[in-house]
Amino acid sequence: MSNLLVAALAVVTDLVMVCVLDLVGTHLRGEVRSLDGGADLVRQWTEAVLRCSVLCSVFHWSDVRGQLMKRWVMAHCFITPVYETGRLTLLGIWPLEKFAMWLVGSVAAALGCLFWETLLPESNGESSSKENKQKARVLFMRVIRFYRPDYLFLISASVFLALAVLCEMFIPLYTGKLIDILQTEYSWDKFLSTIILMTFFSFGSSFSAGCRGGLFMCAIGSFICRVKHRLFSCLLKQDIGFFETTKTGDITCRLSTDTNLMARAVALNVNVLLRTLIKTLGMLYLMFSLSWKLTVLTLMETPLTGLLQNIYDTHYQSLSKKVQDSIARANDAAGEAVSGIRTVKSFNAKQSEKSRYDERLMDTHNIKTQRDTVRAVYLLVRRLIELGVKVAMLYYGRLFITYGQMSTGNLVSFILYHSDLADNIRTLIYIFGDMLNSVGAAGKVFEYMDRKPEVSTDGTLEPEELKGHVSFQNITFSYPTRPDRSVLKDFSLELKPGKMTALVGISGGGKSTCVSLLQRFYQPQHGHVLLDGQPLQNYQHKYLHSKIVAVGQEPVLFSGTIRDNIAYGLPDCSIKRVEEAACKANAHEFICQLPQGYDTDVGERGSLLGSSQKQRIAIARALIRQPQVILLDEITSFLDPKSEQTVQQALANCPNQTLLVIAHRLKTIEKADQIIVIDQGVIEEQGSHQELMEKEGYYYKMKEKLFTENNSNS
Repeated sequence: MSNLLVAALAVVTDLVMVCVLDLVGTHLRGEVRSLDGGADLVRQWTEAVLRCSVLCSVFHWSDVRGQLMKRWVMAHCFITPVYETGRLTLLGIWPLEKFAMWLVGSVAAALGCLFWETLLPESNGESSSKENKQKARVLFMRVIRFYRPDYLFLISASVFLALAVLCEMFIPLYTGKLIDILQTEYSWDKFLSTIILMTFFSFGSSFSAGCRGGLFMCAIGSFICRVKHRLFSCLLKQDIGFFETTKTGDITCRLSTDTNLMARAVALNVNVLLRTLIKTLGMLYLMFSLSWKLTVLTLMETPLTGLLQNIYDTHYQSLSKKVQDSIARANDAAGEAVSGIRTVKSFNAKQSEKSRYDERLMDTHNIKTQRDTVRAVYLLVRRLIELGVKVAMLYYGRLFITYGQMSTGNLVSFILYHSDLADNIRTLIYIFGDMLNSVGAAGKVFEYMDRKPEVSTDGTLEPEELKGHVSFQNITFSYPTRPDRSVLKDFSLELKPGKMTALVGISGGGKSTCVSLLQRFYQPQHGHVLLDGQPLQNYQHKYLHSKIVAVGQEPVLFSGTIRDNIAYGLPDCSIKRVEEAACKANAHEFICQLPQGYDTDVGERGSLLGSSQKQRIAIARALIRQPQVILLDEITSFLDPKSEQTVQQALANCPNQTLLVIAHRLKTIEKADQIIVIDQGVIEEQGSHQELMEKEGYYYKMKEKLFTENNSNS
């Protein structure tokens, strides 16, 4: 069916509806005209809504859509009631009738333009807008589901919210009655009863509002704790590649700022929305009962405020997102400087770090200035609109009192209601923008929660006996941050139980990558890493990391005692096992010399201990698990010769364990059962120290570059 035929059908349908409604309402219109114009307006607006609904249904059924059709339907149906509303409101009380007609036309034209731009804007991305709204709706429902454990708090808070609003609405009404009692014939009984009712409503409103706020805050606190716990748990499950490609500032921002915004999306915003909506509807009813003409006049402020708020929300939300991103970048710069404070001081880079942080802060300040400027202009224009409406309301209010259409007390009550009504309408308009902003923050949080680690942890294999036979089969691997550069290329290697294998080579050759793959920090693009003939991903995650442990060149300790760090991840570990592991790592002696022994606090990241002490505690933390495969990455780099010899002896006492060592000390390499020389991700040579030296090949030529010796052993 062509658009022309559909339009003709719509016109005929509308004409039939007008005739039917006119015949049905003839008697009613006669009564209304003889009584009051307000009832006639109700009839006209009702007819307009019915006609608009039918015409929209016709176009929808005929699959005819578009902004032009929508605008024609709205203008065709509502132009008459809009005109009649303005005419009845302004004519008859305006001194110059011709000027009043001009004002009616101007106001109607302005309202029409504002209506088009606010509700039916021209848009080339209509489908994109619908998709965004759908996503926001889905996110909002997900946030609501997180509030399920707190439904008792929310229901109770909603009950107190309704009570507070109902009590608050009657206070202005009785204020006006009190003024009328004082102005006309004074009656002590009426005066006292009015005062008692005002006191009752005031106390009821205050008490209910306090209970409402407390219950909502309880729900918010519980929600934030629950979401942060869930988010942190999801973050800990992510693979190492995620943390390498995601800045620390972004993660901390999601944990702190965005979780709080999520809580506002439901508890605070729905609290404000329900309270404002109930109060607005009640106030409109009471205002119409006081003066429907003044009510219509004051409601002309709504479309102006709506358009202004729409423009403001668009710019403010965009700038707010930029502020959040800028704060995350500043936090990231500060976090890097603090975590690497030793390097900063060592290279005297304090001024450089300060300048970098100041630059990030200045970016944040400039964006905040733009955001605050937008808000200042918005507030200025909004208050000018409010001022104009208030002047018009006071002018017409004086005329109504002069003509005896309302009392002074009623005007005072109306003014009090209008003051609150304007705030409530602004809140209703604002709250949707704020909810979208909050839902946007929720989307960022859910993005982390929904992310599936690239390295799966779904394995179930937990054999009672594990030999520790490791095999790299044709491994090709690139880091997520450098996908175009292969670190390992068709790499194959075998680690036998009870044997010590040493990886040597220049930096960047792929040695530490082998350790990372064995810990399942990454998943190779091609090939498999096998443990006792089974791929690593087949093993249960917790079991695998109890059988394969690693000690790195830069040991990481956590705030707490030495005992807590050695028994990290083993909550039921006895002090006896802790001491045995410390003895094997040659740490027991220096620990006992500390004032509090194993209960000594190590400080943040082990800052209260020396490098050698931290290294030995890290080794003890690995040995206490009695693993089958031990990965040692430059562990002796911070140890003195005596401590190194003791640790090597402890490792030599583990004949059934598979050892993989990365070192630059020749004394450590010489004791290996096999030495693997790696360069650019490829094995150049392999064999024992003696065999490789006799070959006088790659290993022999690179010996001086690969290994460093103490002067005493040179």
